[in-house]
Amino acid sequence: MKKKDLQAAAGISPSSISKLSKNEYVSMDVLVKVCTALGVDFKDIMELVPNMVEERK
Repeated sequence: MKKKDLQAAAGISPSSISKLSKNEYVSMDVLVKVCTALGVDFKDIMELVPNMVEERK
């Protein structure tokens, strides 16, 4: 699926797609829309990387 297709299927903005591509913060609402559009659960699209959490502080 291309980014533009995901954007249309999930009903999210181009800036949200850009943020996802750059591993930047997006809201839970955006993640819910992406998961719903793809028919998957959160664990299927992301993972918690402890070092990244600490680096953001």
